[in-house]
Amino acid sequence: MTALTLSTAAAPGLRADAIVIGVAKGAKGPVVAPGADAVDNAYDGRLAGVLETLGASGAEGELTKLPAPAGFKAPLVVAVGLGAEPEKDAGYDAEALRKAAGLAARTLAGSKKAVFALPIDDAGAVGAIGEGVLLGAYAFDAYKDSGKDAKAKNGKAPLAEAALLGGKPRDAAHKSAVARAVAVAEELNRSRDLINMPPNDLTPAAFAAQVQAAAKEHGLKVQVLDDKALVKGGYGGIMGVGGGSVATPRLVKLSYTHPNAEKHLAFVGKGITYDSGGISLKPAGHNETMKCDMSGAAAVFAAVVAAARLGLEVNITGWLALAENMPSGSAVRPGDVLRMFSGKTVEVLNTDAEGRLVLADALWAASLEKPDAIVDVATLTGAMVLALGHRTFGVMANDDAFRTAVYEAAEEVGEPAWPMPLPEHLRKGMDSPVADLANMGERMGGGLVAGLFLKEFVGEGITWAHLDIAGPAFNEGGAFGYTPKGGTGSGVRTLVRLAELTAAGDLG
Repeated sequence: MTALTLSTAAAPGLRADAIVIGVAKGAKGPVVAPGADAVDNAYDGRLAGVLETLGASGAEGELTKLPAPAGFKAPLVVAVGLGAEPEKDAGYDAEALRKAAGLAARTLAGSKKAVFALPIDDAGAVGAIGEGVLLGAYAFDAYKDSGKDAKAKNGKAPLAEAALLGGKPRDAAHKSAVARAVAVAEELNRSRDLINMPPNDLTPAAFAAQVQAAAKEHGLKVQVLDDKALVKGGYGGIMGVGGGSVATPRLVKLSYTHPNAEKHLAFVGKGITYDSGGISLKPAGHNETMKCDMSGAAAVFAAVVAAARLGLEVNITGWLALAENMPSGSAVRPGDVLRMFSGKTVEVLNTDAEGRLVLADALWAASLEKPDAIVDVATLTGAMVLALGHRTFGVMANDDAFRTAVYEAAEEVGEPAWPMPLPEHLRKGMDSPVADLANMGERMGGGLVAGLFLKEFVGEGITWAHLDIAGPAFNEGGAFGYTPKGGTGSGVRTLVRLAELTAAGDLG
């Protein structure tokens, strides 16, 4: 991964392939952002005009290249848009810095070193820029011949080093911000790797093995229930979904504990390593990217490890419900009734509504430990994509205050989210004549129906939230900001922030 350094050196004397500066959108045209003073002075204070001549406006997502001025050891200046210029005495938004840094890092693939002269007025800005660089420089090339030479897109290796100009190497807060950015970004990128892996390599057993390896590396406890243990334990939901595949299911419990912790969080992730739809087979054109249906489990895995690396004073248990949903003679059929781990029975009306079945068992397992709160993460419904699009995830909960807290945490770290209701009248649509409930309800509001189904398997009195990341988990379009094409790692930063808030006693 790209190396991050902090530097207070003068920009002209720094040897690098490029200097990255920020440009904001002012009332009368582009405005050079703080941090780029040395570059602007070398242009006799006319850099904004030069950029405007080249077509720059300062808009978010905009990038302009120009030759570095005389006297600079770096040959190139890369100007990235930061969006609207903030009001007087107000700093630049962390997400704007994160996106701009990510765009620049992605553009500078193949470079050995870049100097990031973006606005830094506190440790928060250092962390945002560092995180943006590390996430933007990500590339998945494990299955390309160029991967042997650590190369990525178009044969170019990711940016090797980024020096954050204005970051103070001896400042404890700045060093801590970099350390946090590295831990979170490395684990988020680990989740991206898992999401991008082909399903023939990332089976439930292979996923569990990766968790075991990470647990050993970071001193975490891990327990893996295989198919025999799941049958014996009565995990009817997970076995029902995974019973149609030769790649047998797993339930993985990953535990991080801190000796000073006063709170316990449980994170539950949907881990369908491939979703064909089962007997209710998906139509052509809807299953090519279904390797991403384990994004929730990847997010939980990454968040627990990141929390451990940060040494957060909170106990966290991650539950990864791993299965492959395939059609075969042993697959669950529409009309079958499953007895779940909680003891409730579920009539399966659609085998492609499988995520809620594996989550139901994992939610009940998590509930038995009586955590202070449970948060599940899942690529659960196409209905949520229709409702919120491809960049925003929905947040549902059994407690309005907690739903708001989760939403605010997501927005704080730059993960677009939106609070969604759980209307009780939709519950009636899941009534079944032969079981306690069905796994399908009304078609309209399907994302909310899925949330209501999950709510049935949360222990009484336990605060719970559900993140439906079906939209942002996998980017099928072009890369933008620090978000690559393919797996995105959606949900990781929200879970880490919730853990931080809980450790600090700020989450109730």
